[in-house]
Amino acid sequence: MTTLLYQTNSYLKEFSAKVIHVKAELHAILLDKTAFYPGGGGQMYDKGIIRFNGAEAVLKRAKNSPEGILHIFEEGESMPEVDFEVTGILDWDRRYKSMRTHTAMHILCGTIYRDYGALVTGGDMELLKGRMDFEFENLTIDLVSVIESAVNKEVAAAREVRVAIHSREEAFKIPDLIRTKINLLPPHIKEVRTVEIVGLDLQADGGTHVRNTSEVGTIHITNYKSKGRINKRLYIEIEP
Repeated sequence: MTTLLYQTNSYLKEFSAKVIHVKAELHAILLDKTAFYPGGGGQMYDKGIIRFNGAEAVLKRAKNSPEGILHIFEEGESMPEVDFEVTGILDWDRRYKSMRTHTAMHILCGTIYRDYGALVTGGDMELLKGRMDFEFENLTIDLVSVIESAVNKEVAAAREVRVAIHSREEAFKIPDLIRTKINLLPPHIKEVRTVEIVGLDLQADGGTHVRNTSEVGTIHITNYKSKGRINKRLYIEIEP
């Protein structure tokens, strides 16, 4: 199995690893460890560069697979062989924007849960924008303005963001750990990673985040829609 370096340090921009498998038909390799996030939970996958044996190849994306995280190269790029030592270099601009966006979504979710008790029913994100659905029966433009103000107060509060890894048994003793309408943690997951925005939010989460809410920047709620009687969608954008 691949050691997931990004789970304990989202700020790694470069790392060393060894090739443990080559999947020529997919133009991909598996590494013994990686800082490339493969995507998931609505968050975008990482891109970057792999350096090896004096060569350099462009990484199209990282992607989950049953065997581990695939590092898929652009067509035409040469690939390292098994046991080669490589250096992975992240597209940091892409990663950092993704981290800011992901933390912004948690601030939105945490604020709405704290103030209104509304659970998340769905969501998705791109770089510096996203959408999130909540169990809201009534949502007005005035209430949206109140939510936007509350969310940006949490950004300005410069709250620390902490990561921890628990056994499944320990994790499910944490009150309100699962903030989604449906528990998305399958039974085979024995360790649960949590992300805590200190004083605001604590959730099970596998993605990458900034260390402090002040890094997120100003959050704008750009639109809202009704997706059902008790299902409302909020759209956000983050200032570059």
